[in-house]
Amino acid sequence: MEKKKSFRFKWKIFLAGMAAIVLGYVLLAFSEISISPILLVLGYCILIPLSFL
Repeated sequence: MEKKKSFRFKWKIFLAGMAAIVLGYVLLAFSEISISPILLVLGYCILIPLSFL
């Protein structure tokens, strides 16, 4: 019998992604243009999608 793949949402990874996004925007407000894009890309493109896998 095959096991169904269930939808698993990983809260810790999602919260880390949200923290990276918020921190990225806060740093962007203080004109920190070297670290903030890295945090935003990490949050939006890596951590949040990873939390849905």
